Amino acid sequence: MSKIINTRPHGNGNTRLAFSKDGSRVFTGGADSLVRIWDVGQGADNEPDTAAEAEGPITWIEAAEDCWLSSSEDSEVRRYAKDSTSYEAPITSAAGVSVRCIAIDPQARKVAVASDELFVKVVDMEGITTPQKLEGYTSAIRALTWHPSGNLLTTCTQDGKIVIWDVSQSPAKREKVIEGIIPVVKDESSNEFQYDCSAVWHTSGEHFYVASKGHEIVTISRSNWSRVPGTFTDKNAVGAITALTLSPNGVYLLSASKSTVFAWSTQTKRVIASQAGTPGSIITQLAFCPKRNLVAWTDNEGGFTRWAEPISNTFPDPIKPGIGTKASASTTITRKPDTDLFGEDVLGKDDVMDDEANMAALDEDDDMLDIDKDWIVDDMDGALHDNEPVGGAGRSNAGFVKEMVSITKAQPPFQPGSTPFQNKKRYLAYNMLGVIEAIDQDVHQIINVVFFNQSSRSSFHFTDLFKNDLGYLGDCGAVFACPPEVNHPARVLFKPYSSAAQEWTYPLRPSTKVLGIAAGGLAPNSYNTNSTVDLQGYGNVVVATSEHDLTFLTGSGRERRILALPGDFVTMVAAPEWVFVVYRPGSTTIDGSQNLYYIVINFEDFSVRQRDVLPVPKGQTLKWVGLTEEGLPAMYDSTGYLSVLSKVRIPHHAAWVRISDTNLLERRQGKDETYWPVGISDSIFMCLILKGNQEYPGFPRPLIQELSITFPFRNADEREEKLERNLLYTQTLLDGLDDDLTSEAVQTREQALDKELILLIQGACKNGNVPRAIELVKLLHNVPSYTAAGQVADFYKLWVLKEKVEALKELREEEEDRLVVARNKRRRWLKPDKPLRMLASDGGANGGRRFDPLGDTRPPPPVERPSMNRVTRPVVEKTRFTSAAPPTQQQQASSSASTWGDDSLLTDSPPPVEKRKRDDLEEWPMSDSMPPPKTTKGNNPFARKAQEPNRNPFARSVEKQHSLHKSESFFDKVESAESGGNGTLSSKKRVPGFKGKEKAPDKKDAPKQTTLLNMMPKKPKAKPQATAADSQTDVETQATDDVAMSDLTLREDSQAETIPDSWEETQLVEEETQEA
Repeated sequence: MSKIINTRPHGNGNTRLAFSKDGSRVFTGGADSLVRIWDVGQGADNEPDTAAEAEGPITWIEAAEDCWLSSSEDSEVRRYAKDSTSYEAPITSAAGVSVRCIAIDPQARKVAVASDELFVKVVDMEGITTPQKLEGYTSAIRALTWHPSGNLLTTCTQDGKIVIWDVSQSPAKREKVIEGIIPVVKDESSNEFQYDCSAVWHTSGEHFYVASKGHEIVTISRSNWSRVPGTFTDKNAVGAITALTLSPNGVYLLSASKSTVFAWSTQTKRVIASQAGTPGSIITQLAFCPKRNLVAWTDNEGGFTRWAEPISNTFPDPIKPGIGTKASASTTITRKPDTDLFGEDVLGKDDVMDDEANMAALDEDDDMLDIDKDWIVDDMDGALHDNEPVGGAGRSNAGFVKEMVSITKAQPPFQPGSTPFQNKKRYLAYNMLGVIEAIDQDVHQIINVVFFNQSSRSSFHFTDLFKNDLGYLGDCGAVFACPPEVNHPARVLFKPYSSAAQEWTYPLRPSTKVLGIAAGGLAPNSYNTNSTVDLQGYGNVVVATSEHDLTFLTGSGRERRILALPGDFVTMVAAPEWVFVVYRPGSTTIDGSQNLYYIVINFEDFSVRQRDVLPVPKGQTLKWVGLTEEGLPAMYDSTGYLSVLSKVRIPHHAAWVRISDTNLLERRQGKDETYWPVGISDSIFMCLILKGNQEYPGFPRPLIQELSITFPFRNADEREEKLERNLLYTQTLLDGLDDDLTSEAVQTREQALDKELILLIQGACKNGNVPRAIELVKLLHNVPSYTAAGQVADFYKLWVLKEKVEALKELREEEEDRLVVARNKRRRWLKPDKPLRMLASDGGANGGRRFDPLGDTRPPPPVERPSMNRVTRPVVEKTRFTSAAPPTQQQQASSSASTWGDDSLLTDSPPPVEKRKRDDLEEWPMSDSMPPPKTTKGNNPFARKAQEPNRNPFARSVEKQHSLHKSESFFDKVESAESGGNGTLSSKKRVPGFKGKEKAPDKKDAPKQTTLLNMMPKKPKAKPQATAADSQTDVETQATDDVAMSDLTLREDSQAETIPDSWEETQLVEEETQEA
């Protein structure tokens, strides 16, 4: 018989089929109101039997051990004899509406009937007159399936609900209503209405499979009615899923998409085989033969196709019961503890599975494992098999079941803040900026981008013809990505918020899928009024693809780099300066760990800032990743733990800090609720509240709730927890300062922290806990806070504590500023690593350069010590008070001993200098813009001659005599007063023997003041009389020279002048020219 047999027994329209229980017959029914019975063992030339009692299109066919049933749009459910066209009796009928589906329970005692009526009939096959009604529906029912135990009935409605009934009790009880998984289809004329949306129960009864509206195969757990992690993914299996069926032993699941049938392994969730059907047709129902390796399906064109041997012989048999028959979605099978690694392994009769089905056939199959990387196969020639019981009936090694271990299912890639479709609506992104909503319109989507802050960014919407399934809201723009289809490849769309920029697309290769997207960049305060937004760019876009790489693009669409990702991509989030990526470097572990890692890549130079293990507990999954308001990466897992990555800006110094445990929240006590993370703002956890078993937020959009973040300390009180939480936030702000010492936000937090610390110190002092008080004092930030701590210790009369607080205060004042120390530490952390120190060639046979850490005897590299830096070169400022005279001999000697102008002579300490006089003049602050005044001859009475550099301005000249004389204006008035007030000087002739202007001879000769500052003069030496040829000279005072008072004397008798009593000042003047 050919592998594929195609026939067309019915006309165009919805076509159904079913196998008989023994697998020898297959029944097909179509829109022509006929049911045809085919012999499975015959080929395409076989003429089928026909049942023509129906008066409307056939809608469903079911088979039991002793009969088979059909339903049609004529409102009737008919019963026929086994494998025959003999019509026996009607089972039930609807009230003038179409019957859509029928299902016989596993015990063949009841049949469930679904019609366009808003209830389900459960009819006893023996007593059809008293059917049981399952009511409470809001729309008609499309499909029915029974649990393998026969106690649960699963119904799928037109409004997208999955309703599970417990029919083991009377009356039946509604067990669970699951919404948002299957699509909403109410139009009977649409192609989607013909799809088989039945929930397919696994043979274990622990979960069922259903085709979701997101074109995925979803697994729903029986224990909690929630989705089981992991999806059936394959690059070729794209598009809407039109039908599902399960192999008789539950090892394989078959699905239909776009006229193609795919065979999946239920353990690995991977495609192992595929077969194309009639091109352009829609497969409406699939069925697996219960006794043969045979699959059959029907399509909307009336076609009937049989696919022989869909499962290759290299894979486990699809019919014989195996380990996967009773396995859950994730099963771990371990060998017995008494395994003998070296003995011969023979299974006894008692070791074989006992099931009501004949499980002995399991021992005859050596291929009962799926050879895939998710399974560990014992290929050690039976070394790990169980021993044969002593005296038991053994079997040969060829009949043993090979041992296998199911590894934890890997978490699939996901986009933070995204949800599946619910009533043709879903969220593509949900973060602190806003939301991206997608509304399915069958042939296209409507994308709504809504921002929470409309003042900085304007909301927008557009028609999506490519049905994007990924979205991300960044600070500079929104990114979208669509899956590959037949008529177009996967592509990335970037829509910037600025009206000055243009959107762009980035197409990928036809076989490449987009697994995740992110956009990072520093956004301006407002896009509506900022005209310089183009200067800082539009950030960066990162695309994770199925080719295990990360593609980096600029905000304008330019490709920058493609980095290989060392593992399977899971999710990512982008900040202004880096991207945070979560990946799986290998497979999951046997003990339930997802084995997730994270990596932080810098946008500027693509350097790896951080890389480490993601702390997801064993048996749990990652639910969300995002950013805090301070820019730290954050994560939330299925356990309820909320963690942030501290010190992410310091390379290789980051650590995960658990900041909250949502299981300990007060509001959760006694409530059945979970939390959908949105973001973290300071000490607030922004999230959505999910009630009951709700897994995703629905529509209309719920309000964001604010939950206080509390460190999950075990014994600390509220104040200590708040202190440590604020210390973490303060340290985060300090890490982001770069070269700045502090900021206003840091100062505000430090002041608040000091207040909290003072209160804690007070509590420690009140309890007499001095060590705790000292520990808290060391955490104080500001020096005035130490004074307050000392006052608290003094109030409680803890004198020893007060002394220690004062000692700590003095130590803080003497030490280097803590902010400077923190900045230097940041600089050292951010400094690139130095290259290895290499040794020069030893000239031996090896030659070259090599690194020998033990043989390197050179001194170590210098260590930076800012507090021991050498003194900087002094800056000498020229002012109008600066002396213009050359330096003295003493200064020249000092200058020659230490030359400041030569940098090579500088040492760590400045050279000793002579004690300086009049520092107030030399250290007077002057501006460089004020030059010294121009020196004019004769305008400075204290100027020194250029040829006499060391001349004392008050010393007696050897060459010529200087004399003291009265000021004319002053002494004229004095003499006039002494002569009666009417006398005037008629002549300026000097009395012989006197120099300068002197008193009249009749005055008393006793001087009022003999020397300057009233010091006794020395006996004058005889000097020759000054002549008229003596020239006028200028002298200059030197600020650093001492005045020798002994060099300045007044002459007695003819050599000195007599100073009157009325003198108040003396003045050094120039000598006048003798009169002619």
